[in-house]
Amino acid sequence: MKAAVINNFGATPRYGDFANPIPGNDETLVDVKAIVLENFEKLVAGGEHYSSKNMYAQFPAIVGHRGVGTTPDGKLAGFGIMRPPYGAFAEKAAVKHFVPIPDGIDPAIAAAVPPSALTSYLPLKHTAKIEKGETVLINGATGVSGRIAIQVAKMLGAGRVVGTGRNEKSLKLLESLGADAVIDLKQPDEPLLEAFEKEKGDSGYDIVIDFIWGHPAEILLQCFVPKDMGLPKKTIRYIPIGAKAGAGAYVTGEMLRTSGLQLSGMGRVTHEDIAAGSSQVWEWIRENKLYMDIEKVPLADIEQAWLRDDLAGKRLVIIP
Repeated sequence: MKAAVINNFGATPRYGDFANPIPGNDETLVDVKAIVLENFEKLVAGGEHYSSKNMYAQFPAIVGHRGVGTTPDGKLAGFGIMRPPYGAFAEKAAVKHFVPIPDGIDPAIAAAVPPSALTSYLPLKHTAKIEKGETVLINGATGVSGRIAIQVAKMLGAGRVVGTGRNEKSLKLLESLGADAVIDLKQPDEPLLEAFEKEKGDSGYDIVIDFIWGHPAEILLQCFVPKDMGLPKKTIRYIPIGAKAGAGAYVTGEMLRTSGLQLSGMGRVTHEDIAAGSSQVWEWIRENKLYMDIEKVPLADIEQAWLRDDLAGKRLVIIP
């Protein structure tokens, strides 16, 4: 079969021949139909993730940890981590577990949209417990997951959504996706803080979903510092999801003491929560309520696709 193969950590995958996987007793052979090329794949294949040595226990190896394919009965299904040295970027995969996908959904959409949608759905619904009419700020809204987060927040009942980002072209798109206001993060610190203050209005932000963290988060956190004495007027649920702008952010005590600010991770999300969220996402997909800019690329072009850096807000889906 054809596959995207690396011979060592950090190598660019090459399109070539690889032995077909022979499924074990507990495995099913699927014909791969679509795989998402995410930064995570590059991180793991580069040897920079804690799971790298487990996922790439030997070389040569096929890259990729999940995808969408058809089972022997012709049904579309999502599948996950495979037995090394096999990965998802191939014509076939032997998998232990797969999740059925509703009929009538394009494999590329099935591969790309649900993971990004759940990335914001779960923290909004189950961690922040969003209530109808609340104001949500999406920090880093110009990326793929940030764009989806705007749409998810609106469908979960947000009264006002503010999106931030650095890409001018993508910022212009955010309002068409449901953002009520946008903030350009390329501004110097002082006007950026003023923009955060202005858009929070009199009622303030209720929830922040942060895909970038780093220095932009430090500026945003400053606008939560209380201006007068007293007890917190409201709770601000701040959930960092990603760290594209830096792994660290300087947080002072005054940002926390009487601001009502609550910084938290994802928290406890159950398998039942994920199942219910997935059902909701499939329903939105069937109703064409979630927009994502998807570009399909043949597996044969994996080397060029792997090296691309022009993907602001766009998701590459590899098609074997």
